[in-house]
Parts: sequence; C-alpha cells; structure tokens
Amino acid sequence: MAIDRLLFRLPLALYGAGLALRALLPGGRAARARLARDGSPHPAPGPRLWLHAASNGELTSARAVLAEILARDPDLSLVITTNSETARALGAGWALPRSVVTLAPLDTAAPLRRFLARWQPLALVTVETELWPARFAACRAEGIPVLIVGARLSARSHRRWRRLAAVAREMLGAVAYLSAQDEASADRFADLGLDPGRIGPTVTLKSAAGASRAPSVLAWPRALTVLAASTHPGEEEIVLSAFMAAHRENQELRLILAPRHARRGKEVAASIRAAGLTFATRSAGEMPTPETPVFLADTMGEMDLWYGAAGLCFTGGSLVDHGGHTPFEPAAHGAAILHGPYTANSAPAYEALAAAGASEEVGTAEALAAAILRLADPAEQARRAAAATTALAPFADLAGLDRFYGELARTTDRPALARPIP
Repeated sequence: MAIDRLLFRLPLALYGAGLALRALLPGGRAARARLARDGSPHPAPGPRLWLHAASNGELTSARAVLAEILARDPDLSLVITTNSETARALGAGWALPRSVVTLAPLDTAAPLRRFLARWQPLALVTVETELWPARFAACRAEGIPVLIVGARLSARSHRRWRRLAAVAREMLGAVAYLSAQDEASADRFADLGLDPGRIGPTVTLKSAAGASRAPSVLAWPRALTVLAASTHPGEEEIVLSAFMAAHRENQELRLILAPRHARRGKEVAASIRAAGLTFATRSAGEMPTPETPVFLADTMGEMDLWYGAAGLCFTGGSLVDHGGHTPFEPAAHGAAILHGPYTANSAPAYEALAAAGASEEVGTAEALAAAILRLADPAEQARRAAAATTALAPFADLAGLDRFYGELARTTDRPALARPIP
C-alpha cells in the first residue's frame, strides 16, 4: 500500500511544485485555481453540489444533467470543475444559473482541503472516467458522498488500476453510487473492489445529446457537406487527402474541419494551406461562400451548428488511437456516420451501428474518399440516419438516469432531486 501510494502521488507532488512556482508569476491564474488559491467569485450561500468533468466532451455530455439538477432543485447551486482551460471556458460560456465554473483542485491534500472548505459541497458528482484517490478520500473524510455517472473503464485502464489494487480498493470505497456506461465497465469496477450493491443501471450520457433543428448557418447543400468532427493530430492530413480526391470527382462537395482542440487552429490551417485548398476560418469571424471548399471550425461550443450542417460525418479520434469520439451527436442530427478502426470509447454504440448497417469503418484516405462519394446522396443518408436512430435507441433508456437522480437525492437529503420536472 505504501509503495502504491508513493508511485501514484510522487508525480502529483512534483507537478504541484511546478504549479506553486507558476502561481507566483503574472498570468498564473490557472495555476492558482489548481491550487485552490484563485480569486473565483465567492460562492452564494445555500446548498451546493460539486460536479467534475475532465474536458470538453465529458462536460458537454453532462450538460443535460446539469440543467436537470438545477431545474429539479431551485435552491441548489453548482460548482463545476474541469481539468482544462478550454473546458472551463466552454462551461463558463453556457452561463448556467446558480453555477460557478473553475479548474479542478490538484489531487493532493492541501488544495483539496482549501477547495472543500471554500465550497462545502453536499456531494461530488464525477463524470465518466475521472478517478482521483486523494479527492475521493478527502470527500469521504468530510462525509461528502461521491457519485459517478456514465462511468467508463477501458480494459487498458482496468489493467493499470489492477497494478495499484490497494489504492483502487481504498478509492472506490468512497463511492456511494456508480452508474457505468456499459456492462463491461461495471464488471471492471466490481473487480477492482467496488461493492456491486453500489452499482446501478447503465447510463450513456452522450446518448442524451439533443439536436438543434435551426436552419443551417452555411450556404452549402447539406447532403454534399462532410463534417470531420473532433479530429486529432495525424487525422487532418488523411481527411484532407480524402476530401481532395473526392472533390476531384464531385466539385460540389464541401468540408467542415473541426479539430478536437480549438487551440490547434493555426496548425490545422497550415495543413489546409499545404493541401492547396481555399478555406474560411471561424475563429477569424469568416464564413465560407457557396464556392469555398473548406471551412475550418476552430471554435468551442459550436459543434451543434456543424453537425446540423452536414449530411456526412467522420468522427475523429478513430483514425489514430484516441478511442473514437461519440457517434450520438451525428446520429441525432441525421448524418451518415463514418469512422476509423479505433472506437473503444464508445464500442457498444459503434457495434450496434455496424450491425444495423448505419455506420461505416474507413482506415485509409482512399477508403474515406470512396465512402464520401458513395454517401453524398440524400436518400442513402436518410436510410442510414433511420437505421442509426433505431440502433442507438436502447442507449437512451432514461431508467438509469432516474436511478441516479434518486441516489443523489438520497445521499444529499434533497428529495426534490428525485422528482421529475412536471
């Protein structure tokens, strides 16, 4: 146990020392926030929950849950934490009522002690895969229940935690309730020591993603527009190569390129220039004309617009090994779904789509180009969209979320949280 703890905590201690130095410098606001020494707005009096989501994807998937909590219990407020500045900015931009968004405290004793003393949450709700031993232990010591919603534990992460078995058991001992996003994750948490009686029905938060039905903001035919959504380094070049090949065959095709991290906008713009393509850049306030072939969507919080504008969607993080991003948003918008071979993050959903003939795997630029040309057809897009809706319907079962709200109400003694909004 002592060696396990040392192996886990030593890197955090070294990182914390670096944060302490950066906190003393001008512009050290993020470091001060991680140390719980920032000047964030003083919390309003009254009961409060702490909800933590790692980054943009996790936070976006939890947005409906945040809104539901605030609507069910009008006396409750939220402190929302993220690991990244981009996610913090995204959450702050939503301007949710009775909510403060800040960076998460470092997983060491002193920052956690300061954070909990400041915010005094009734409970910690953590989203998906965020497992922090010191954070959970600090909550347990203060009598603050820990609930995990939509938890995912991959086989790789499970193997890593098995090497720190004692740390994992102690950490999971603080968890009052967990809803996994799939049965395999639930089994892995139980194997690490979580009491099976604290594991509820599965919840796939991303399946609750809504779809804006507002008119497209782009002057492009939807059926001929391809969205490359949430791409990572190594994918943009493949997508651009595929698009150029398809565009040579059908010059009416258009591409929205939306990198996962908006800060990579200049890097992605350089790749588009190198490909010799004309483009407009969203972060520069530009919008494409009907003749512009490529639109670089390098902003945060606007993905719903781009999903709504595209009849075809390639989901990023799947041509390189990032586990693949969610298929639920493009399915909700009725797009034909393309993806690479790496889909472990949403494996059950992709398996259901494949079985229904509602998605297509592509591994090369050549395969992607051929798929784009074949699927630039409104009738085929509509067929695949209908098949995707049917295939993904079981993932939207709300029983798991109802159980989560009930457990949150029970552990916080806030009965309003258990009552659906009329």
